[in-house]
Amino acid sequence: MTRDNGRIKGVNTRLAHSGHDPHGFHGFVNPPVVHASTVLYPNAATMAARAQKYTYGTRGTPTTDALCAAIDELEGSAGTIAVPSGLAAVTIPLLGFLSAGDHILITDSVYHPTRHFADTMLKRLGVEVDYYDPHVGAGIAALIKPNTKVVLTESPASNTFEIQDIPAISKAAHAAGAIVMMDNTWATPLYFKALDFGVDVTIHAATKYPAGHSDVLSGTVSANADCWPRLREAFFTLGCCAGPDDVYQVLRGLRTMGVRLAHHEKSALDIARWLEGQPGVARVLHPGLESHPDHELFKRDFGGSSGIFSAVLSGGGQNKAHAFLDALEIFGLGYSWGGFESLAVPVNLSDRKVVTPYEGPIIRLQIGLEDVADLKEDIAAGLQAANAAE
Repeated sequence: MTRDNGRIKGVNTRLAHSGHDPHGFHGFVNPPVVHASTVLYPNAATMAARAQKYTYGTRGTPTTDALCAAIDELEGSAGTIAVPSGLAAVTIPLLGFLSAGDHILITDSVYHPTRHFADTMLKRLGVEVDYYDPHVGAGIAALIKPNTKVVLTESPASNTFEIQDIPAISKAAHAAGAIVMMDNTWATPLYFKALDFGVDVTIHAATKYPAGHSDVLSGTVSANADCWPRLREAFFTLGCCAGPDDVYQVLRGLRTMGVRLAHHEKSALDIARWLEGQPGVARVLHPGLESHPDHELFKRDFGGSSGIFSAVLSGGGQNKAHAFLDALEIFGLGYSWGGFESLAVPVNLSDRKVVTPYEGPIIRLQIGLEDVADLKEDIAAGLQAANAAE
């Protein structure tokens, strides 16, 4: 979205206006919600050649086109697909780019359902799966095999928030003929434009910040020009498309994502810094903090941080973690994140192969849109209960 002078408009302007031209649909500022399965053809010749823009509901509607065009605007991608969940956004490109006998390298700090899919379905389909240290960087070249087809990254790491050197990993992977996929849900393309850093396929749980209101399950996958045809073909083959009402909800949420994300970032950093000085907290796992071991790499590559991070309690085990969680009143105990409400969950790292010792139980905090003073008071009550627990 540019003027004749070539200047790219600001992100909030693009979020407000991308994906739909009101004058292309009677002046209405929002796109139509098209509920469709069957699409009619004007004659047999057009039908035989499929010589029209829309052919069947699974292959796109004006509603999905509006969302995908908006995401392409943010990602700088050649094409985007909209799917029914964040996990579907992971599994569809993996199924599309991997075959029996292929090898995939996955960061050991990946989202657990992704690991479960790899360890069950991918292995059953004959794909060789290995996990690597998220800090491997250019050293991943030594792990790449002749049959390595995909390197799957996620940065920051799920639950523990290590930062990966995505440009170094991408360079090594491309030199060996492998493509790079990235789950970029945490940063969104507002704070990390993955394709600019060498990623080929970028994945988002649109359930989180794009939708933003804890009422939609959705995912998007975007690809560069080289990978887009194969991603699109996998999408068409699997028929795993998002419903029009959910697509519309994501597009509506996208309009305010910039201002919401800025609020999440400010509140989360405030609380993370405050937590570093609280009794009973061993360390805070937030890459935006100067104390984080990967902070310089984060500053190099990322344009901002979002609203989710983890805190490590000082010693103890499950009883201490449960005492903390049960004392909370504002923070809900529930999975997912990116919505308007604050959430807390205990972190389980028993599936990791690269073991990092932590001082005590880890609590993941999603900082919502509530007042920071109220959230600090709630966390303080949780810490008091945890410190009193055995």
